[in-house]
Amino acid sequence: MASDTRSTAMLPLAGVELGGTKCIVTLAHGPGAILDQHHVATTLPAETLPAIVAVLEGWHRTQGFGALGIASFGPLGLDPRSPRHGRILNTPKPGWSGADVLGVLSSRFDVPTGLDTDVNGAALAEIRWGCAQGLDDFAYVTVGTGIGVGLIVHGRPTRGIGHSEIGHVRLPRTPGDHLQSVCAFHPDCVEGLASGTALRARLGGRALRDVAPDDPVWVPMVDAIAAMCHALLCTTGPRRIAIGGGVVSGQPHLLARIEAALRLSLNGYLELPDERMVVAPALGADAGPLGSIELAARALETPRFADQEFHSV
Repeated sequence: MASDTRSTAMLPLAGVELGGTKCIVTLAHGPGAILDQHHVATTLPAETLPAIVAVLEGWHRTQGFGALGIASFGPLGLDPRSPRHGRILNTPKPGWSGADVLGVLSSRFDVPTGLDTDVNGAALAEIRWGCAQGLDDFAYVTVGTGIGVGLIVHGRPTRGIGHSEIGHVRLPRTPGDHLQSVCAFHPDCVEGLASGTALRARLGGRALRDVAPDDPVWVPMVDAIAAMCHALLCTTGPRRIAIGGGVVSGQPHLLARIEAALRLSLNGYLELPDERMVVAPALGADAGPLGSIELAARALETPRFADQEFHSV
């Protein structure tokens, strides 16, 4: 491992957000101080991971960095006691099952390293700098090709047999909805019925730009996401739910409709605050890259607990 004798307090942080189509490698102190950023295509691990390492090595030689944060798509092994710790688990993404993301990206750098899912990282970034400041219980939802949920309870990402997979919660369908689920595992989960992939199937070749806000295609999408939010509130009780991703950010009318459907579904059983429960992420598209920076910051700030929470190596 390379070592750096410069004061870590003065060094920037390095972050890697691994996404399904691209990875974003960021050198920053925070949202207002992004020093450099590179995009790397997500192809195969043998191509993508060395390309990311090359970027990190360049920064390490020239400027140094005090910690590294890795926010990755999943499923992801987060139990440090497991031989699969830091590896991609069973994923439909060809070639990535078993990929040693943590080992390849961190082994050359003698710095604290934080590891978590991309959505957990984004949720933590929103807590630090965005729409969830001051909250310890928060959910960040991204609706894109799939549906991911970063779930923070009492200030920490949830753990257990695995990280949050709320996008695969099964739910009742909207009456009359006969779409074949696009999820390979479940016939009626949120991702299978309301992801961007599901939306394309529902459109049947129609261009999204031609779909009006009052088009019936949105009804089962809203119902499914609202049902997922209902389940979130009845289980872990987040004080706010931010929903982003390409589908929702491109259709701003959806947030108000999801909020209304959620309150109707709860039917007064839970006392919700008067302010909006369902909001847009304040960091927008930067939530993911800044999530990796926040994971680095937390690993640097809490090294004694990093093996339990942020997997310092």
